[in-house]
Amino acid sequence: MAGGWSKDGAVQEQIDSTVEDALARSRRQLPDGESAEHCAACGEPIPQARREAIRGVRFCVTCQAERDRHPSGHSGYNRRGSKDSQLR
Repeated sequence: MAGGWSKDGAVQEQIDSTVEDALARSRRQLPDGESAEHCAACGEPIPQARREAIRGVRFCVTCQAERDRHPSGHSGYNRRGSKDSQLR
C-alpha cells in the first residue's frame, strides 16, 4: 500500500538498497592477494588450510578474533542520514 507520495514497494526498495550497500562495503574490505605464512600480529604460523580458505589472510584465528571483538575506527554509518532513519 502506497502512502503519500511514495509508490508501492518504496520501503522495501530502500531496505534492499541498504542491504546491497552493506554487502558491497563488506566485499571491498575482504583481504585480497597472497596469504601471509605468519600472523602479522603475533608471528605465529598461519595454518595452510586457513590460508587456502581465506585469500589474502594476514592474521591467525586468535588474533583475527581479537581484532573482530575490538574493531578500530567507526562503523561508517551515518544514522541520521541513513535511508532507514528517513522512513520514520
